[in-house]
Amino acid sequence: MTSTSTAYDVAAVRADFPALRAGAAHFDGPGGSQVPRQVAEAVATTLTAPIANRGRLTEAERNADDVVLGARAAVADLVGGDPGGVVFGRSMTQLTYDLSRALAAGWGPGDEVVVTRLDHDANVRPWVQAAAARGATVRWADLDPATGELTPEALAGVLSDRTRLVAVTGASNLIGTRPDVPALTALAHGAGALAYVDGVHLTAHAPVDVAALGADLYACSPYKFLGPHLGCVVAAPSLLETLHPDKLLPSTDAVPERFELGTLPYEMLAGTTAAVDYLAALGGAGGEGDRRARLLAGMAAVEAHEDRLRERVEEGVAELPGVTLWSRARHRTPTLLLTWADRPAAEVSRALAGRGVNAPAGSFYAIEASRALGLGDTGGLRVGLAPYSDDDDVDRLVEGLRAATAQA
Repeated sequence: MTSTSTAYDVAAVRADFPALRAGAAHFDGPGGSQVPRQVAEAVATTLTAPIANRGRLTEAERNADDVVLGARAAVADLVGGDPGGVVFGRSMTQLTYDLSRALAAGWGPGDEVVVTRLDHDANVRPWVQAAAARGATVRWADLDPATGELTPEALAGVLSDRTRLVAVTGASNLIGTRPDVPALTALAHGAGALAYVDGVHLTAHAPVDVAALGADLYACSPYKFLGPHLGCVVAAPSLLETLHPDKLLPSTDAVPERFELGTLPYEMLAGTTAAVDYLAALGGAGGEGDRRARLLAGMAAVEAHEDRLRERVEEGVAELPGVTLWSRARHRTPTLLLTWADRPAAEVSRALAGRGVNAPAGSFYAIEASRALGLGDTGGLRVGLAPYSDDDDVDRLVEGLRAATAQA
């Protein structure tokens, strides 16, 4: 971003995103954001520089090592974690499967695992399947379909002294609900359980502090916050030391490397660092303060910008007949789910696409949430805002929704 103004300069932000030149209004960010040129340049620079397996002997080895260590530091700054506890993998789903098996190695009959009806299936099915493999019991914390809330009371009712892990989302990728994660993790810890927090959707929209959230393990995906396609999990190194995943005999047993199978995608890690640095510039600090402080300011600016636009979308939707807005939680991200009484959401999505407005329809792997809301496996039309969204995008969306709704 070229501007250092304290005001959020969305025009300057948009100028950094080559994909926006194609002309579409993107409301598909919850599935993966567009990428600024700084990220693409970092990827290309890493791919074309001397590169090798990590080490400190040759320039190529040092380049690889510096990229990995830089990416760990960047993600740690983004979420307030320890660089030595940042694990990278192909995706959040892959990492959660790997960690579920490592954690479940100590489970057995009589042990219990808690999952929620609000979560993306990547924070549900790995735990359900790991529990089944060990003979452990799965308990479900229910979503209130009337409000879209996941309450501490719903979690407290399914905890016991046999609970070993609670898996909960930081924010719903389907309806935007931001549950009271500190309250939920405090309940988990009070029962003697670990808390695994899916921060994939939350990290893209708000400042994050893993300690304040009470997350023992915190998962996120750089491609949701302007970066490349990969996943990461952040935990205390001391916790990771207690876990022993399957690995190749000659590979290191050091933490966090013991969880990273094979050679890391160095170019993607460089792009991740560039994405974090980009977010740190959005608060208008002009390079002042350490990166963590600039990230808190940058993400606060993103949150305020997106919330203002969310309110405009909600006002526009409220004027449309026959539309149900399912994003009703008191605290939520700028992510809205819509359905129509007289037509499928997929039809509206196609109509919007014809107008250059990208807003997909589906349940987006939040299958339990979609079913809990009474929407089955179909879900609805999801509208997601991003740091590059602007008022013109919102105008195009609302006009498109109005036209689609008016059609016989």
